Amino acid sequence: MAGYDYDLFVIGGGSGGVRAARVAAALGKRVGIAEEYRYGGTCVIRGCVPKKLYVYASQFPEHFADAAGYGWTVPEAHFDWPTLVANKDREISRLEAIYQNNVQGAGGEVFHSRAVLVDPHVVHLLGEDRTVTADQILIATGGRPAPHPALPGHEHCIFSNEAFDLKELPKAIMIEGGGYIAVEFANIFHGLGVDTTLVYRGKEILSRFDMDLRRMLHETMEKKGVRILCHAVSEWVRKRPDGRLDALVTGGTVLTVDQVMLAIGRIPNTENMGLEGVGIEMTKTGAIQVDGYSRTNIDNIWAIGDVTHRVQLTPVAIHEAMCFVETAFKDKPTAPDHDTIATAVFSQPEIGTVGLSEDEAAKRFSDLEIYRATFRPMRHTLSGRDEKMLMKLVVDGASKRVLGAHILGPDAGEMAQLLGIPLKAGLTKDDFDRTMAVHPTAAEELVTMYKPTYRVRDGERV
Repeated sequence: MAGYDYDLFVIGGGSGGVRAARVAAALGKRVGIAEEYRYGGTCVIRGCVPKKLYVYASQFPEHFADAAGYGWTVPEAHFDWPTLVANKDREISRLEAIYQNNVQGAGGEVFHSRAVLVDPHVVHLLGEDRTVTADQILIATGGRPAPHPALPGHEHCIFSNEAFDLKELPKAIMIEGGGYIAVEFANIFHGLGVDTTLVYRGKEILSRFDMDLRRMLHETMEKKGVRILCHAVSEWVRKRPDGRLDALVTGGTVLTVDQVMLAIGRIPNTENMGLEGVGIEMTKTGAIQVDGYSRTNIDNIWAIGDVTHRVQLTPVAIHEAMCFVETAFKDKPTAPDHDTIATAVFSQPEIGTVGLSEDEAAKRFSDLEIYRATFRPMRHTLSGRDEKMLMKLVVDGASKRVLGAHILGPDAGEMAQLLGIPLKAGLTKDDFDRTMAVHPTAAEELVTMYKPTYRVRDGERV
């Protein structure tokens, strides 16, 4: 290691890259890290953090309306988009500084530059016209929204990156996509008073989630006023003389909106980094291929996070970073565990889920017990809001192990985080039943559903 400038050089300053750099530097390793845009990556700068802030902003109209049932008289409220954007910018700048300071405080060296691999141990920093060497190299460059060059008029469209910083809040928007990003932004814009249409090519939104959650969320969103067009895609987008956009969707419908947002997937940031020249193997989608320990086919080059072919979530990238440090610098080979990952969709109402959906479990287990409850959350008994909550447990009929837990309703994401612990531990429905409920809460339903709603045998509900 002594012959190199660094023991570790990290390319990419997002959550995974910064965690690996900071922890390795704290071990006394000579660490450098390069980021061409802003430290914090997708999550901090134009992903999880600003999105959640916008989710909060979009929920206030319902809070104001619900207050009346509790005796509050709320004056007419007015929303100011520039204020939200400015306050968001202030917060992400604060977090960005923390990310950099954490690396530097641990002894790492921070670069603001694009980094390109020259050979397995050499990195060229384009912004500084400087070449550095490293014993180990970690690629953590993340991903970005997938473009849609085949769409006529795609140049008039925006992506999630731009949605956070629009100069004006649109009066009407069309969002194409049916994944969690599309669904979350549809709820955000609708909550802020925007006429919102969601266009999705599939049969039902959120294809990777439990069907009961998908259907109930779809119904609730439409009841709130979000227009959802399934089995549909945009065929062209044209700019009108007044600056607005016309979008033709399947079936001949033309939508006139102020913005068209494309949320049709994400792709890894692997272009023009010298990966091919070094010989790093990639998948057909351009993601870096790694083994179970995050190592590429080049022995000293590793990759974590969204740039790889694995799970694209910030906590996963951080977990992979910690495992990488254990493997590369502590002589403790540690493979990231991607099984039973709790996750949330910050829709309105919110989704929290962990483990197998009913359909996934039915393909792997011949006998399932399904515990399912729908009810009005207590907060809405006085508000009068006609909105239901759904809770569902998927249980292996033979072992009684809880295979999946799925929630739609207020604070579902918070509950999913805690449900991840018993599901990760392999606990059974009997363990849930022995757990005393906290009353009155919505979460108590998870430990008081004693009788299966129905069973699934050999893939069929009985």
